Amino acid sequence: MFSEKRNEGRVGHASSLIVGRTAGRVRGRERLNVYYDEDADLSVLKNDIVAIVGYGNQGQAQALNMRDSGVNVIVGNVKDSYYDQAAKDGFKAYSIGEAAKQATIICMIIPDEVQKGVYETEIQQHLSKGKMLVFSSGYNIHFGFIAPPKDVDVIDMFPLTFGARVRERFLNRQSLGSFLAIGQDATGKAKQKALALAKAIGCTRGGTFETTFAHETEINLYLEQVVYPAIFRIMALSFDVLVDAGYPPELVSLEMYLSKEPSEFFASMAELGFFESAKVGSTTAQYGEMTRAPRIIKDDIKNIMKEHLREIQTGVFANEWALEQAAGYPVFNKLRKEGLEHPMNEVEKRVKKLIRPQEAQSKIQSG
Repeated sequence: MFSEKRNEGRVGHASSLIVGRTAGRVRGRERLNVYYDEDADLSVLKNDIVAIVGYGNQGQAQALNMRDSGVNVIVGNVKDSYYDQAAKDGFKAYSIGEAAKQATIICMIIPDEVQKGVYETEIQQHLSKGKMLVFSSGYNIHFGFIAPPKDVDVIDMFPLTFGARVRERFLNRQSLGSFLAIGQDATGKAKQKALALAKAIGCTRGGTFETTFAHETEINLYLEQVVYPAIFRIMALSFDVLVDAGYPPELVSLEMYLSKEPSEFFASMAELGFFESAKVGSTTAQYGEMTRAPRIIKDDIKNIMKEHLREIQTGVFANEWALEQAAGYPVFNKLRKEGLEHPMNEVEKRVKKLIRPQEAQSKIQSG
């Protein structure tokens, strides 16, 4: 299905049409261009109709933010609770096909695995010359599942946080960033409009980082398939080791993640820096981490990591996932079932019953 030559014949190559801020060089390579509020002009969207296809958490947040920024927004969705919510929020809600027909900018904010089918049945016939197709993930364009016509603009743009936070930060005028890739600039105005969309959502407040479809997609997949699985796997195995050694499973789960301490530690990494954040812990913790880390994970694991990266880059994973979908998700469902049957699930339920909610604590204190 895919060429072994990366990106050959795809639209997943960024163009450089506008000069942005370049923060210098890293190891001989230009850093990403970063764009802020002053680099984007909302007026370029004054004659456009933006269709948000998919009114889930991210779609809702982006639609509301754009509307508040003065953009003409409509919603395309199947008739379900999300469709009803869009209408309740005051949007003109249509079938996906009708929204694509009316819009000049079509934002695909639906899961990767359904995009191809939706595109082929509801959208491609309405992609007349000069329209713009916006993806919140470069997956289907980069791996060739979707091939838009040459006379439309194609971009990849998404905020660097969850939908609820996108809305919350916009309302509170807090910093928010995003990635942006120009895959195809048929009109010569793709970047101007893309930056305007980013500004309308609130993403140019913190900075919109220019990248490519390939880089956005492959880095994201690598994190999902290597970094996060390694964390989850070692936590699950640690649960087994500690419980088998006689430690109470409730205390193990609470200490390991139910206390939310790990999430606070990761937040400190973003604030202080990857290595600087270690000082948040005690010197005992720091010494243990620095001396034991190389004993637990050896450097030769890089060979396995590179193997997984090659599978992503060459489309091996994309082929595998496409076949899994076509077969009805047998492996996915099996592994998901195994995960939900792990003893940790029952332990979590017991621990959560023991943790007093903030509301209950407040009532006791006020009483």
